[in-house]
Amino acid sequence: MQQRIAVLGSTGSIGRQTLDTVASYADRFKVSVLTAGSNLDLLSQQAAKFRPHCVVVAAPRSREAFESFRSEMDSLGIKAYSGDEAIADAMEDDDTDVVVTATVGYSGLIPTMRAIRAGKTIALANKETLVVAGEIVTREKERHGVDIIPVDSEHSAIYQCLDGEDREAVERLWITASGGPFRCTDAAVLAQMKASDALRHPNWSMGAKITVDSATMINKSFEIIEARWLFDIPGERIKAVVHPQSIVHSMVEYRDGALKAQLGVPDMHLPIRYALAGGKRLTLPGEERRLTVKDLSTLTFEEPDDSKFPGIKLGHYALKQGGNTACVINAANEIAVDAFLHDRIGFTDIVRVIEETLERADRVESPELEDYVASNEQARRIAAECL
Repeated sequence: MQQRIAVLGSTGSIGRQTLDTVASYADRFKVSVLTAGSNLDLLSQQAAKFRPHCVVVAAPRSREAFESFRSEMDSLGIKAYSGDEAIADAMEDDDTDVVVTATVGYSGLIPTMRAIRAGKTIALANKETLVVAGEIVTREKERHGVDIIPVDSEHSAIYQCLDGEDREAVERLWITASGGPFRCTDAAVLAQMKASDALRHPNWSMGAKITVDSATMINKSFEIIEARWLFDIPGERIKAVVHPQSIVHSMVEYRDGALKAQLGVPDMHLPIRYALAGGKRLTLPGEERRLTVKDLSTLTFEEPDDSKFPGIKLGHYALKQGGNTACVINAANEIAVDAFLHDRIGFTDIVRVIEETLERADRVESPELEDYVASNEQARRIAAECL
C-alpha cells in the first residue's frame, strides 16, 4: 500500500529532494498535498507531475496570479487554496499518512501542530518547530500517539544509532558540524563577510537561511535544542564537534565507552528516504553515489571555536534558561539573517541582534502555544528595531 505524503514547503531544498525520493519509489509513495510559500511556477510544475488532490500557497505575489494558478489547477482536477490558515487546514487532510515538514523557520510550527493533533506521522525537517516549542510539541506527540521521525541529517543519524539500544545506556550525543564556509577564516575579518561569502557552503547544497545558520553555527545550537526534545536527553549531555568532511553525520556515545556513528555522503536523500519509509532501509537508487574507501581515508574532528562563533553557545543557554528563550532566539535570528542576506547588517551583527533582543524581550516561564505566538511576534519587532 502506498504511503500518502503531504509536503509542507515543496518548493524549497528539502521539499524538492523529498519529491525526488517520491519519484524514485513511485510504487511506495504518493503525493496527497503540496504547499509552498510564493513560488507558483515551480508549484505548478510539481502539481502537474505528482497530481496531489490539493495544493496551497501561503503568499501568492498577487490575487491575479493566484486566480490564474487556481484556474490551471482546476483543469488538472486539483483544488487550490491560499493563506497560512489554509496550509494548516491541509495538514489535517484525511488522505494523508505522513507530513513532511520541509519549511524553514517559525512558519512550520502551527501546521506541524495541526498535523500532530490530526494523528499524522511527522517527517521533521523543520528544526524550528522543536526549537521554538519543543516541550509542547513533544507533549502533543505523546497525547496523540504520533511518531516524529527526524529528517535533519544529524538527528536522523542519532535516530539510527539509537535503534535497538537501551536509552538508559546513552552517555551523550555528539552532533557533527562541517564548520561552515568560515571555519578557516580569520576572526578579524569575519565582520567584513557578505551574504555571497556565507552562501558558499563547502559540502551541502541548502537554502539561503540554513546556509547562513551554518556559517554562524547557530544551526548547531538549534540542533542541540532539537535533539534534547527528540531524544529526551538533557542538554548538558549533547555536544557539538566539527567534522569538516560531513561524512559522519552524528554519533551516540554509550556508558560502556562504545561510540556508534552513522556515515554517508553529504546528501539529504538518504535521511529523507529513511524517514518516509518509517525507519526502514530502501535500496539505493542507481543514480546516487555510495561512500568509497577514499571518502573514509581522511576523516578529522576538532572542537568548535565558540569565541569565533558565539552563536554555537546559544543552544545550551536556551535550554538552561528554559521558558520562551529559544523562541526569542529563533525569531531574532530569522530577522537578523534576512537583514544579512539583504546586506543590511554585517555577519557578526547577527549574534549581536539576537543578544540585544534577548535582553529586551519579555520572559515567559511556562509558555503555552499562544504565548509562543505572542513571544515570536514581540521578538521580531524588537529585532527589527535593533537593526
